[in-house]
Amino acid sequence: MSVLQIEAENPGLLAAMKRDLGVDATAASELLATQDAALATENSLRTALGESFGGAYFDAATRKLVVGVTDASKLGTVRATGATAKLVAQSAAQLDSAVARLNAREGSAPSTVTGWYADTVTNEIVVTAVPGTAEAAKSFAGSNVRVKEEAAPQTFVKGGDAYSVGSSRCSVGLTVRGGYVTAGHCDVLTGSGQPNNGTWGGSSFPGNDYAWVRTNAGVTLEPRVGNVTVRGATSAATGAQVCKAGSTTGWTCGTVGSKNQTVRYPQGTVTGLTASNVRCQPGDSGGGFITPAGQGQGVVSGGNTATCYFNPLGEILSVYGLSLLTG
Repeated sequence: MSVLQIEAENPGLLAAMKRDLGVDATAASELLATQDAALATENSLRTALGESFGGAYFDAATRKLVVGVTDASKLGTVRATGATAKLVAQSAAQLDSAVARLNAREGSAPSTVTGWYADTVTNEIVVTAVPGTAEAAKSFAGSNVRVKEEAAPQTFVKGGDAYSVGSSRCSVGLTVRGGYVTAGHCDVLTGSGQPNNGTWGGSSFPGNDYAWVRTNAGVTLEPRVGNVTVRGATSAATGAQVCKAGSTTGWTCGTVGSKNQTVRYPQGTVTGLTASNVRCQPGDSGGGFITPAGQGQGVVSGGNTATCYFNPLGEILSVYGLSLLTG
């Protein structure tokens, strides 16, 4: 797609990518095409490699997809696609199982542990904890994990005006037939009120952090997130560029971080979130994440000054049987 086409279909996107990602219009256009190809390659290799698939991520420096493999005999399968092959010790399934085991023990974790996830880039389990509490985190999770100290996450709800529930404000995520998806804590943490533009069709928090709203008659639903037209809901690779639209910070961009993260908010634990370094603030909760090429990714859950977590879109559509609006 040419620069002119991108700007015509997604006004403001290239400016946001230049501001947040440091790429000019030409580089942004090339990056979109490269990431689309990498996304398709990851999905095909996930199937082709089976149990030996060790996760994948997009390397921003080389602009190539890096695919982990636990079986050396299958490195050639990866290289044949043009992706970079990397021999790793643990498969994606093994890493996910390790996360599931920690999830099962979540109730025994000290309050200073704020979550855990599988790091696809380093092929290891990472446990997050508030500063100065690494030893307590290792006592809980074991010595075979990496502890990362960072500020505690919070859910993002505050008084204001966007879509509101009583005196609290949240953000529309992605539109679906009959309404839109958003964050579950926007329902649970704001009491028994209804959104000012519809009614709750369903919500889940904690455990998950998603909801959907049946919009009122007269509400016009457009297949866009911020300035980008929604094309589908294919999940982007770790390291790929992604943007979000929220009612507080507006249109901001960054990269996809580790997936399937467990995050311990003060109000309860949420599993299966994806991290990003996209900027978000209170009031952005529920806002939509999307790739610059138009693949919907999820809705803002919460975070801290360095990380913004989102609940993946595919799960929300599946749970409620929703149909994504696309342009």
